Amino acid sequence: MNWNEKDGVPWLEADLAGRARVVFSTRDGGGSEGPFRSLNLGILTDDDRGNVLENRLTLSAAVGFDPERVSMGRQIHGAGLSRAGTEIPGAWSHPGPDPPAEADGQLTDEELRPLLVLVADCLPVALLGERGLAMLHCGWRGLAAGIINAATAEIGGVAAAIGPGIGPCCFEVGPEVEESFGNLGPDLMQGRNLDLPEVTRRLLARSGVEAVESAGICTFCDERFFSHRRDQGRTGRQAGIAWLNG
Repeated sequence: MNWNEKDGVPWLEADLAGRARVVFSTRDGGGSEGPFRSLNLGILTDDDRGNVLENRLTLSAAVGFDPERVSMGRQIHGAGLSRAGTEIPGAWSHPGPDPPAEADGQLTDEELRPLLVLVADCLPVALLGERGLAMLHCGWRGLAAGIINAATAEIGGVAAAIGPGIGPCCFEVGPEVEESFGNLGPDLMQGRNLDLPEVTRRLLARSGVEAVESAGICTFCDERFFSHRRDQGRTGRQAGIAWLNG
């Protein structure tokens, strides 16, 4: 992965087999203030709505994707997937009163159709397949519910990029979370801390996806990112965005 920046907006970028572009935003480069400083993209936070919408357009312009074509869902920490083109138009750039359909993953085989998830410790995971592309919101609940296997089955996954998320240095969990991944082999726990990126990598491998690139950045430790756990729930959201090249 490589760092890029335009007009004061930095992002981390990955390339999936020359067929898809993947972008992971940071908290820098926007207009929000206080705990939401500065590129908060989460409309359901307590941030000013106008700031959030302006931040979304700022990111779209800097990175270079069409804000009117973005596909996103209402994330519920599940394994539900949605096909691009079935959602409410304009959910990213000018959301209306009706929320998007519940889905923690977006799928497409359309070129230049941005798929987007919002995160603040959960992992944004882009998955390229023989039959298209997926962008997934991967918290521990969604991973335990099978979102990786579901998306891989839909598109025939071959390569993936795991973005910044909470790392094993900081993700303390209870026994019920540890037990959810007990069948993935040893060394996923460091004391009471779970290695969520490694959980994701092993689930991808079980689904036949061996070409996996990981950011290796902990959002709790790295203050360039929003972190729900570090900031005790009052924080913004960054994004994972992916699209098939034209």
